[in-house]
Amino acid sequence: MDEPFPQALRELGYVEGRNLTLEVRLAAGRLDRLPALAAELVSARVDLIVAVSPPAIQAAKLATASIPIVMAFTSHDPVERGFVDSLAHPGHNITGVAMIADEITGKRLALLREALPRATHLAVLAQKDHSTTTGQLTAAQETARSLGIQLDVVEVRDARDYPEAFDALKHAPGLFILSSPTFHEDRRSLAVRALNDHLPTLCEWRDMAEAGCLMSYGANLVDLSRRAATYVDRIARGARPGDLPIERPTRFELVINTRTAAALGVTVPQSLVLQADHIVK
Repeated sequence: MDEPFPQALRELGYVEGRNLTLEVRLAAGRLDRLPALAAELVSARVDLIVAVSPPAIQAAKLATASIPIVMAFTSHDPVERGFVDSLAHPGHNITGVAMIADEITGKRLALLREALPRATHLAVLAQKDHSTTTGQLTAAQETARSLGIQLDVVEVRDARDYPEAFDALKHAPGLFILSSPTFHEDRRSLAVRALNDHLPTLCEWRDMAEAGCLMSYGANLVDLSRRAATYVDRIARGARPGDLPIERPTRFELVINTRTAAALGVTVPQSLVLQADHIVK
């Protein structure tokens, strides 16, 4: 589990080994492992489950209808997916934070095009059969039409498909990596592959830009972690998950990696530099 979330719990007075025990289960990009991992947590009789992605939330939902589940940073519409009844009144045992990836996909693609103003087409790396891929691709295609550019979509299942995928991406002027827990897990290897292929990339989270992507645009992870930790605290104090409205992120950040830009020979427009919330030097 990423450091911001445990830190947010500590700020609320929860100290592991004293009044908190964390049972962490990581799928390491293998989404097919999630149902078994969720079942392990239910068998361990945990008091609450924090799930970090739509596939993880789905696995937890199928594993238990009684243990509270806090969604942390889900990139899918939780109502559309059937996780909750409504944002205002979730009902049942699930609540948390919803960052709907489809809604900012267009913004991400537009930022990459702004960084590469001469590009007439861009490549998109998508995870095959991932629950949010279809919505993100639809939003990306709509933005591409408005910008007058073509999208070349390459789909992968996991890291085993990266060599063939990047071979297909060799001649693309830029790469938009869609939101996916697998791509976040593989952020360093993806950044290295892209750099080796001289491929400017736009990714989701700040730590993906810090790992070597040219740019990232997404919600502020520290802010999301604090919001998720607050749900844990309220439920621990007796609140019912179904009574706690779903929150939406309000802080988004653009991060630019100038080391990567220099290595790629890309001059990031000053208009983007001035918009940036953080520069990786």
